[in-house]
Amino acid sequence: MRDKLYTIVILAFAGVLLILGRGLLRESAVFNFGLTFAGTTAAGILGIALYRLQLELRASRQELAMKQAELNFALEVQLSLFPREFPPDSGMEFSGVCIPARGVSGDYYDVIPLSGSRTGIAIADISGKGISAAILMSNLHAVLRTLAASDARPDTIATRLNRHLHQVTQGTRFATLFYAEWDCVTHRLTYINAGHNAPIVVGANGVKRLSAASIPLGIFPDYEIKATEAALDPGTLLVLFSDGVTDAGMAKGMEFGDTKLAALVRARSQEPLPEIQKHILATVEEWTKHDFEDDFTLLLARTRALGKEDA
Repeated sequence: MRDKLYTIVILAFAGVLLILGRGLLRESAVFNFGLTFAGTTAAGILGIALYRLQLELRASRQELAMKQAELNFALEVQLSLFPREFPPDSGMEFSGVCIPARGVSGDYYDVIPLSGSRTGIAIADISGKGISAAILMSNLHAVLRTLAASDARPDTIATRLNRHLHQVTQGTRFATLFYAEWDCVTHRLTYINAGHNAPIVVGANGVKRLSAASIPLGIFPDYEIKATEAALDPGTLLVLFSDGVTDAGMAKGMEFGDTKLAALVRARSQEPLPEIQKHILATVEEWTKHDFEDDFTLLLARTRALGKEDA
């Protein structure tokens, strides 16, 4: 800033001298020297200022490159938390995708092999976006997996997660969570829904929703969350998603909405899960002109038909 001020003053002074002393330029050696000195000094200061600007730009590029490298590393770590393969003997087939809106995601989905004939299914959304939300998401992932491995019931897991999240954030952040325990022998789903988007169920009896039964996690420390049960017939499609799917386009006044998603899923419910996932993603991308405002997370599950081998 000081260099710019000096340059402006000297250039202004040189301009004034040039205007006022046009007639003296040939006659006065002193004036000629002063003007030359002023111009040379101004050129020197300009050169120094440009050099400093170049150094600042170079430092900014290096800092930006370092931040991008850190973000890429964080994304790699986060992607490693998502299931690389799904349990083959769970009595269900799965397909899932998470696309961050800002480098890393505050969304989370998981499929967890449990003891016996049970499998844990989870999807969650941390409030906020970016690195801070991603860190909380990884914490939630670790605690949920630890609790699930202890054979705790879904309601017990949710209650303990709620207390943990409130403790680590002091009530300043929250998370929506749908967590279910699927038993492939009894074909029953025991689940809690802590303020998350109600999953869509498409079966022989049409389309229904597994509605939210409690508030999000982390708001109140001692809130008790209750579980609900549902029977899923063979061939039933379960669609879990974050609000980044249904709220897509909201900022532009063109929300994609639950109704469109439910209709799309129902029309393609018999297709292979990867094809359904691909079509939903392409439809939402087209709707938003490839401009996601929030993390896009989708987890599809279908109960296997009776007698069908798990492969």
